[in-house]
Amino acid sequence: MSNDTKEEYLSIGGNRHTSASAWHAKSACLAFGADQNIALWQPLNKSCRGVHVLLKGHADKVTAVSIKDGAQPILTSGAANGELILRSWEPISGGSRILHTTKAHDGAVNVLASLNDSPYFVTGSADATIKVWRHSDMSTELVTTIKPKPRFIPLALAIGTFPHTSPDRGVFVVAAGTRNDMFVYALSNLSESASVTLACSLTGHEGWIRSLALRGSDDGGYMLASTSADKYVRIWRFQSSNRVPQQNGIVSKAINNVESTLTAKVKTVGVADQNYSVTFEALLLGHEDWVYSADWQDSMDSKILTASADGTLAIWQADPTSGIWVSETRLGEISGLKGATTATGSSGGFWSGRWISDGETTAVISLDFWNLMPGIGGHIASVNGLSWSPQGEYLLSTSSDQTTRLHAERRRGNDRSWHEFSRCQIHGYDCNVVTCISSSQFVSGADEKLLRVFNEPKELADTLHRLCDIALPETSSLPESAAIPVLGLSNKEIGEADDIIEAGPRRGDDEYAAASALARISLQGINEPPNEDLLSRHSLWPEHEKLYGHGYEISESAYKDGILATACKASSIDHATIRLYDPDNDWRQVEPPLTAHSLTVTRLVWSSGPNSYLLSVGRDRQWTVFSRDHSTAAKRLKLYQAMPKAHTRMILDAAWSPSHEHVFFATAGRDKVVKFWGHGSSYSSAVGSQRNDTDAFELCTTLARSSAVTAVDFTDRFSKSHAVLAVGEEDGTLSVHVFNLASLKLEKSLELAKDVCLSKSVNRLAWRPRGISVETETTSVELAVAGADGSVRILRIDTAEVCEGILSE
Repeated sequence: MSNDTKEEYLSIGGNRHTSASAWHAKSACLAFGADQNIALWQPLNKSCRGVHVLLKGHADKVTAVSIKDGAQPILTSGAANGELILRSWEPISGGSRILHTTKAHDGAVNVLASLNDSPYFVTGSADATIKVWRHSDMSTELVTTIKPKPRFIPLALAIGTFPHTSPDRGVFVVAAGTRNDMFVYALSNLSESASVTLACSLTGHEGWIRSLALRGSDDGGYMLASTSADKYVRIWRFQSSNRVPQQNGIVSKAINNVESTLTAKVKTVGVADQNYSVTFEALLLGHEDWVYSADWQDSMDSKILTASADGTLAIWQADPTSGIWVSETRLGEISGLKGATTATGSSGGFWSGRWISDGETTAVISLDFWNLMPGIGGHIASVNGLSWSPQGEYLLSTSSDQTTRLHAERRRGNDRSWHEFSRCQIHGYDCNVVTCISSSQFVSGADEKLLRVFNEPKELADTLHRLCDIALPETSSLPESAAIPVLGLSNKEIGEADDIIEAGPRRGDDEYAAASALARISLQGINEPPNEDLLSRHSLWPEHEKLYGHGYEISESAYKDGILATACKASSIDHATIRLYDPDNDWRQVEPPLTAHSLTVTRLVWSSGPNSYLLSVGRDRQWTVFSRDHSTAAKRLKLYQAMPKAHTRMILDAAWSPSHEHVFFATAGRDKVVKFWGHGSSYSSAVGSQRNDTDAFELCTTLARSSAVTAVDFTDRFSKSHAVLAVGEEDGTLSVHVFNLASLKLEKSLELAKDVCLSKSVNRLAWRPRGISVETETTSVELAVAGADGSVRILRIDTAEVCEGILSE
């Protein structure tokens, strides 16, 4: 398919690895690992489009990213399977070309360090080796392998050159990781037969060392910052041995209790006649948990940005008079209510922090206040469910990262951009499915035996109305907001008069004041999409009801005309039942449950039109159609038709035709086939069956694909006489197929461009419905895509291209 398919929105979260991001100053672009992709984001771009490109190529999670600047920037990335990819990169357009792919290590690549304006870079791996590489346009060559003794797993690396010495003659490498010491290696004759010497070790840290940041200093040497799980940051000075190194500043009384770990002993590292003297410069205290990363500011001022698991960022600078390093700014969660730490098994806080600039700014005269700006975020695990609101105003997504998120289109005059506006549910179980009941209510199911019903909070409804021009719900009984109690899983409603702080004891005036101020923060009055702090704390939807009945984890749900159908994971006919709930009757269960399948039901879909059929497909290779039981006033369903062994392997998805007159549905299976089943009253000639039962669904046609078909969905927004089927496959391929509604004849197939396809399986597809808030006269239609790579995408597909060459009304 041509470039007329546009990636309108791309939401994906970053990998939780300290080394999995890199900043390119000339293009003001951040590259970071996102599952097995590399995401590119330009945070200073005023269009606020978020991630604009996902670079594919890896077969496992990206764990390290490095950018080597030059005439043609080189983007190097390492993955959890030990694979290394080098690619030439055009930062502005996001275009790239893979130069080399190498199986670099037997374990995960933990860290990468590059040497600008030279062909050398170094990698550290979970296989406890450090490797030095030389790359060219033709190849990537291993120069030497360092096997540290005593053995440790490298988590942080830094590489630098010696004064008046070319990189071919010699470099030094600082390595640290799962030991408390850092090791400095001198490497010589890299262009021929490389020689490696352990020059010295730097002691002082009392925990694993997580990050090393190396920066050139004014005297021709280097400054090295090291961060550790001992909560401290240490500064080291590399100075030419022609000068006697002098320590700056004085040791304050605040660090007298760690005096034994401080050392003024001079260490030396060098090759030939070029040497550095290495001395300890400063100890930075202030963080309350592991310090994950350090980054030097690229300016005349020697400032360091550190990120910690305690949820804070700190900016450090040496006092020009005394030389003492002080924390001049602290950002993030600075209170006693920030929650768990690494000691309690939490993986929260900040994993890395990077200075950003546009490559032109050279100095900041005065900066007294820092504001948290809207950033980007997304799911960090497989996205399992999608659901548009009934009128298409917003999109809900749910994921194995235990969150449900709301995505909406911000409108500023003629400018449109999609953003995450609500973290509706933050759960303790992996979420599997989400279904909109109305514009202000949804149901979600997770790896638990019950489903949960949520109502939209009034603050969010007002925000969506103000920023996205979404109509306010008609009901006036919306809850104000929600919060999660300590050790709770349910989002509790908070009214205007409620004070969530009163639920707990007052532990001191200062802490209580901070907590009260935090409680008063809300979405009211914001003029930008909510930032991460608002999303994670103040955008929850209150839980309205719990729906019980299933015996295992929820696998699927579907809603229409006052009936919610649900299913759970099952290995027997007793648990593979479909249960119905009536929201108009206090969400009570409609008896009896529907029994037809013997294994897990993978998809439930309601038909369009007045004749509400419920289609179910499952791992038992069977599809089943249920219809309304009009013999009773209750909202009951009865078995209409079952088709055992409809596919040769399990059925993964299904979709009904969008037409009220031409009734048919499609089923998609792991057997790489999409099958179309037409109702006898509409497709008796197409079926070609000798059966007299014109009310039955029978096979009309098939569509073969190259891999397992995992997701399908129909729309009629392109043409009234044709149905358009979107198909997603296990290998990430996306395609669009046009069928004549009258004959079910395939008239056109279009393969979407590879750059908008996924790197992993397509889990769900959902065309945006034509609603009162969605432009009906546009020349394109939006398709939402949920992927196993953690991405949520909204593709804008050109109507003219799809309908070109076919008859349309």
